[in-house]
Amino acid sequence: MKSSFWISSLLLSTIIIGGCSAGNTQSENESEKNQAMDHTKMEPEQKMGDMEEMEGHMSHENPAALNDSTEENELAIPPLLEPVDGSYPITAQQGTTEIFEGIQTDTYGYNGSFLGPVIRIKRGDAVTFKTRNELTEPTTFHWHGLDIPGKGDGGPHQVVEPGETKDVKFTVNQEASTLWFHPHQKGITAEQVYKGLAGLIYVEDENSQKLGLPDNYGVNDFPLVFQDRQFDDKNQLNFKAMHNDDGTIGNTLLVNGTLNPKLTVGAEKVRLRLLNGSNARNYTFKLNTGDSFQQIATDGGFLNEPLEMSEITLTPGERAEIIVDFSKQNSNSDIALVNEEDTILLPFKVRDEQTNSAELPESLNDYKVTDEERSLPVAKRLELFGMGMHVTINGKQFDMNRIDFTQKQGETEIWEVYNKPDPMGGMVHPFHIHGTQFKIVTIDGEDPPEILQGWKDTVAIEPGQTVKLAVKFNNKGTYMYHCHLLEHEDNGMMGQVEVN
Repeated sequence: MKSSFWISSLLLSTIIIGGCSAGNTQSENESEKNQAMDHTKMEPEQKMGDMEEMEGHMSHENPAALNDSTEENELAIPPLLEPVDGSYPITAQQGTTEIFEGIQTDTYGYNGSFLGPVIRIKRGDAVTFKTRNELTEPTTFHWHGLDIPGKGDGGPHQVVEPGETKDVKFTVNQEASTLWFHPHQKGITAEQVYKGLAGLIYVEDENSQKLGLPDNYGVNDFPLVFQDRQFDDKNQLNFKAMHNDDGTIGNTLLVNGTLNPKLTVGAEKVRLRLLNGSNARNYTFKLNTGDSFQQIATDGGFLNEPLEMSEITLTPGERAEIIVDFSKQNSNSDIALVNEEDTILLPFKVRDEQTNSAELPESLNDYKVTDEERSLPVAKRLELFGMGMHVTINGKQFDMNRIDFTQKQGETEIWEVYNKPDPMGGMVHPFHIHGTQFKIVTIDGEDPPEILQGWKDTVAIEPGQTVKLAVKFNNKGTYMYHCHLLEHEDNGMMGQVEVN
C-alpha cells in the first residue's frame, strides 16, 4: 500500500488519530440526508486502535512477498455458464479442491468447489439468475458493476439463507464490459471471498461484436482472476488465523485458483481480462521483457481508443482489459506478467505456429465527460478515514437501518470523495458504488489520466486525494458505497444511498 507512517509516534506514545465527523448530522429530513459535508468543519480527536491494530496497518507498508510461479500447472479456464430453461443457475457451495498436489483444501465456490464460472450476457437480454445457497451459513449474490435494480443487487439486505433459492430478474442495460460477482454478506464478505466465492461476468453488445477484438474464449480471450492467499501448515485457508483488520494479505498467488500457473497462447494478439480479486493487495502488472501492451477497457467499458502502456495498477475490485501481442514471440520466448517487484505472476508459453494478428481498431468507444457534467455543483461529499476496526465514512460506520443519502433515478450528481490522511499517512481506499458505472470528472482538480477516462465502478483514492465523480443511477433501490478493501467493508466503511 502506498502510504507513510510515523515510527517515532509508535515508539513514544499512543497514536491519537484526527477523527472525522459529519459537518451536519444527518436526520430523517430529506434535505439533511443529502446535505454535502464541509471538510473544513471536520472535528479532530478520535482515538484509534491499539498496537496490534497499528501493526496490522503497518503490514501493508511492506506486504508479504508473493511466490514466483514455477510454471507447473496450466492455467485453469473457468467454464462459460450457459442458461438452462432461460435462466442461469448459480449455486454457492462448499467442497474441497486440490490446490497443492495430493492435498485437499476446504474451499467455497459457485457451481463447483472453488471460484465460479464466467457468465456471458448481452445488452438487451432479459436475464434470470437463479441463485441458490448450499453453504452452511447465509450469503448474498452481489453483481459488482452491474446496472441492476436495487432489489437484485445482492447487498447485505438481500440475504439468501442456507438451502434457499432466489431468482434475480433484470434486463441487461449497459455496454460491453468485464464485471464480476461475489458475496456481500454483512460482516463476513472478506472470509467468503477468501475461501473462493468469486466469478466473472462478460457483458457483450453490438459494438463489441463488430470491433474485431480477440474474442475466442479460452483461446485468445482469457479471464484472469488474481488473488493472494495465505495457507496454514495443513495447506488450508484458515481465514481467522490469517485475518488482518486492514485487509488480509497472503504470500501465495493463485490465478483462476491455479497455483504456479502458466498460460499457453498462440503467436497472435491476445486479450487478457484482469481482475484484482484479492481482499487487499494491489497489483502493478507489466511484462518482464519491458514490452508495452495496450489497454482497451476499464471496469465498465471500452476506452475511446487503445492506449499503449508499459504497466497498469489495479486495486481490489478493479478490472482492466489489455491486449498483448505475441506475434513476434515463439516457444523459446521467456515472457511473463510480473508485478512491480518483478515477481513472476503468470508465465506465457507461446505456440510456434503463426496465427492471425489483425490490427486493433483505432476507435473503440465515444465516452466523454460532458461540459454539463463538469459544471454541476457538488451534491454529496464523502470523507473516507481510519484504519482497522475504526474505519468510517463521514465519521460513521455502516448501519443497515440508516439511509445516508438519497438520489433521484436518472439524475446525474457530483459526488466528491476525500481520503483523509492520519498521522500514520493513511491508506489507499478503493472506493466502489453499487448499481452504477460512474465517470471520474477530476482528481485533485485535474483531469484524470487517460487510463481512467472510461466507465468505472471502483476508483483508487490515495491519502489526501479528492476525486469528483459523475454518478447516475438508472434503476431504483438501495445501493451500497464502500471501500473495497474487504475487511474495511466488513468493519463498517460503508454507507447507503436510496434511489427513488
